[in-house]
Amino acid sequence: MVRGKTQMRRIENATSRQVTFSKRRNGLLKKGFELSVLCDAEVALIIFSSRGKLYEFASSSMQETIERYRSQVKDVQTDTSSVEDVQHLKQETAIMAKKVELLEVAKRKLLGEGLGATTIEELVRMEQQLERGVHLVRARKIQVYNEQIEQLKAKEKLMADENAILTEKYQVQKHKATEVTRADVHVLEYEENSDVETELFIGPPETRMKKKMPK
Repeated sequence: MVRGKTQMRRIENATSRQVTFSKRRNGLLKKGFELSVLCDAEVALIIFSSRGKLYEFASSSMQETIERYRSQVKDVQTDTSSVEDVQHLKQETAIMAKKVELLEVAKRKLLGEGLGATTIEELVRMEQQLERGVHLVRARKIQVYNEQIEQLKAKEKLMADENAILTEKYQVQKHKATEVTRADVHVLEYEENSDVETELFIGPPETRMKKKMPK
């Protein structure tokens, strides 16, 4: 009797579905055991029934096998991410190199170089760009001039204030020197006017008296 081919779809009959699950589950667990023994492979099987019941087989330790699986998947994902990052960096590098090349060409054209194949539209656009650039440069130059003028004005005011302070100090010192000079002159005049004429006579008192008596 030839066995018919089973269609790969859900078995609608609950009893038939449960019988098929039990047979296929036992066969899968048996094949896992045989694979681990014959090939010295680390095998772990986890099966949940439709009712949520757990069936498992592990050739060594289920926990260790799961941890090994997680580590392996993590390493693969890391390697894949590294390759993707390298590819992304290469693409960005190529894009940046192209932009730099275009900027170099535009720079040479603005400097008047390599204009042989330039169209009228490009020349007009370049002329407009240069005019805008000149306008911006002039505006910046005027701004710098104004800033320098303001700085010079502030410096001039500071120097004027310092000059006024020094002038005031000089006037005070000059006034003090004048007062000192006047005081010295007054002392000298006073000493000259206070001189007293005195007569010095050496001899007995009688002779001194006779000399003072009128003749």
